[in-house]
Amino acid sequence: MTTERKKIIAVILLILFLDQALKIWIKTTFTLGEDWQITSWFHLHFIENNGMAFGMEVISKTFLSVFRIVAVAAIGYFIHILLKKKYPFGFIACVAMIFAGALGNIIDCVFYGLIFDASTPFSTATIFPVDGGYGTWLNGRVVDMLYFPLFRGVFPEWFPFWGGEEWEFFSPIFNLADSAICIGVGYIIIFYNKILKQF
Repeated sequence: MTTERKKIIAVILLILFLDQALKIWIKTTFTLGEDWQITSWFHLHFIENNGMAFGMEVISKTFLSVFRIVAVAAIGYFIHILLKKKYPFGFIACVAMIFAGALGNIIDCVFYGLIFDASTPFSTATIFPVDGGYGTWLNGRVVDMLYFPLFRGVFPEWFPFWGGEEWEFFSPIFNLADSAICIGVGYIIIFYNKILKQF
C-alpha cells in the first residue's frame, strides 16, 4: 500500500471517527431540540434529519438510503482510480472528505434506527436499548447539531414578501459529515477547477 493511499485512508477514518463520536455523544446526552449556547454565534442544537439536505423529504427513506450507499460506493471507486492515476494528493484528499462525509451520514441512516431508541424533548436516547431501536434497517435519522446564528435582523416593512419578518444568517443546523462534504466540494471548485474540467 502506497503512502498516499495510507494518508487518504487516515483522512477518511479521522473524519468518520470525529463525526460519529460527536453524534453519539449528542444523541446520548442531549434531549431532542436541546440547545447549548457556546458563544452568541455558535450553538450545539440537537435535531434529527429524516430526509435529504435541510430536512427535505422528496422520496422514500429506504430508497434514499440505498441511493446514498450506491453513490458512496461509486465515490470510493473513483478515489481508487484517482490514486492509481496519481492525481494530486490535495484533490484526492478533497474527494476523500466528500466520501467520508457521505459515509458518516449513511451510517446514521443505516444503523441508528436499530441501535438507538427514540430521542424526545424529555429524554435522551439509549444506545443498544433492551427493547430495540426506534426504527428499522435503512430508516435511521441523521443527527445534526452545529448551529451558527451569526446575524439576526428584521426585514424593513417595505421589503417585498418578507417585510417586517425576522431573518437569520446562518440558520441551517448540520453536522461534521456535512461540513466535510461542503469543504471538500468548496476546495475542489476553488483550487482544483482545472482538474474538475477533465471529467
